[in-house]
Amino acid sequence: MEFSFGQLEGFVAVAEERHFGRAAERLSMTQPPLSRQIQKLERSVGAQLLDRDSRGVRLTAAGEAFLVDARRLLALAGRAPDLARRIAAGEAGSIRIGFTGASAFGVLGRVLNTIGGRLPDLRVELSEMVTGEQVAALANGEIDLGLARPPFDTETFASRPVHRERLVLCVPAGHRLAGAGPVAPDDLANEPLIMHSAVKARYFYDLVVGLVPIAHRNVVHAVSQIQTMIWLVAAGRGVAFVPESATRMRIDGVAWAELGGLPDRPVELHLLWARESANPALSTVLTALEPLTAELT
Repeated sequence: MEFSFGQLEGFVAVAEERHFGRAAERLSMTQPPLSRQIQKLERSVGAQLLDRDSRGVRLTAAGEAFLVDARRLLALAGRAPDLARRIAAGEAGSIRIGFTGASAFGVLGRVLNTIGGRLPDLRVELSEMVTGEQVAALANGEIDLGLARPPFDTETFASRPVHRERLVLCVPAGHRLAGAGPVAPDDLANEPLIMHSAVKARYFYDLVVGLVPIAHRNVVHAVSQIQTMIWLVAAGRGVAFVPESATRMRIDGVAWAELGGLPDRPVELHLLWARESANPALSTVLTALEPLTAELT
């Protein structure tokens, strides 16, 4: 089946005017070529679309059904050039964002709300990944932007801090350290510790080991996800070092304690992207997110 948009426009005009003469005038053409357009369209469709008599024109049942799709096709054709221009400008289309599980505790929501408010026609696709998975996905072109933990290969990737926060101690509810004021390393000498995995949660592992003297004999579990650590604390398995944003989680059986002697807001989360990204939406998204990152850069 082959037909032109000119034939569709002619058919819609006749269907709406119910008269070939008025339809031809509306299209700034004469009636004979318009009649030939409709005849070619009917041959292509394989059905009679219009009944013609001396009183005018009316749609057949097939014509009524075809009119719905004809209008839809013309509307799509009218929007297509503008949509293509907006995609090229990064104002429409899609962007694929990877995020760590911990970034969902507040940061991801602010990022998505900012994008949605400034670029409402941009579709956002989300994938939860640890930082190592995000780096690989960015390199392979599987995602366009990450919410990830440093450090990064600065030759391949560009980054911008989007959030900084404190490190806090998660303890079982009723624990002696809950609400007892800043906790010193000596207070943890004999505490069973739920630790970040040195392989799958390398950023937090290196951060904690660099800030707190860890007695590895006290480590009872090593896991990769913050939420899993907190559930293990709730089960009474030990205490855990987690980012302050994790305190937004409402999990029964846990309490929080401040850690003393640490740098202010040592936990960092960055926007991360491949320098060679070909997605035009990336630059517009980064511009939209500048208010979230300006005070941290």
